[in-house]
Amino acid sequence: MTDTQSSTDVRTPAEAVVHHVPVRTAAPRVSVVVPTYNEARNLPHVFARLPSDLHEVIVVDGRSVDDTVEVARALRPDVRIVQQTRRGKGNAMACGFAAVTGDVVVMLDADGSADGQEIERFVAALTAGADFAKGTRFAGDGGSSDITTLRAWGNRWLNRIANALFSTRYTDLCYGYNAFWAHCLPSLDLDPGAECGDVQRWGDGFEIETIINTRMAKAGMQITEVPSFEHPRLHGTSNLDTWRDGLRVLRALVVERCNGRGRAVLADVGRLFPRQSETLGVDGADRDASRTA
Repeated sequence: MTDTQSSTDVRTPAEAVVHHVPVRTAAPRVSVVVPTYNEARNLPHVFARLPSDLHEVIVVDGRSVDDTVEVARALRPDVRIVQQTRRGKGNAMACGFAAVTGDVVVMLDADGSADGQEIERFVAALTAGADFAKGTRFAGDGGSSDITTLRAWGNRWLNRIANALFSTRYTDLCYGYNAFWAHCLPSLDLDPGAECGDVQRWGDGFEIETIINTRMAKAGMQITEVPSFEHPRLHGTSNLDTWRDGLRVLRALVVERCNGRGRAVLADVGRLFPRQSETLGVDGADRDASRTA
């Protein structure tokens, strides 16, 4: 895959320790991971926009009650179906990543907001030398016809906090259209775990994107931003909640920056502000966490 679209360099700290051994190829096998929950009406559009030369498409289903799995198989007989072990987008991505057999991993939402034809520019950024190609709606010819003023404002502030804490230069922290080489997976340290029904753990929700972004930076990965355009969801209703999930992202930044000390900090917050701690999920229950987007 090739693309003439330029990308923006977002270098990580020079002192970061690199714990990976790059395995690259000029013609990588691309694995696309698609988390789903009742997305049967959206999949025809999403699959139609995918490149024809993909290595595999992995649909991670969160126990949909519509025909999501049947539609996926009808549209693409070679699709790989993975059932997620718990609830939430984060758990879905962890389950999908565990099933990847390709060289490059692409994260793609099933609601039609991300254009599969942009996969080529993400892969081009990786073959040009990046470890992690981070999608951005706020650079180059990127944009969004879906984001609200409030969400854009919150994203800017969370972005500034992340850049200050991790010495990065991200322009769009809360965007889930990303791609990376499979050799990065051990650095992400995401465990799909065992079947736990409706139980949800820390990292299983929308904070997964922030966790991935920060762990890529901490691992010393070469990060490049790729302009991307976000479209409105085609059908159905998103489970994203601006305030709740914004607080979860803020919590993720604290935990990832402090590592083990982050949980102690959040426990102190929970004792001082019990009502706010329920929203943040600092007691470990994550009561308000959503299913996949």
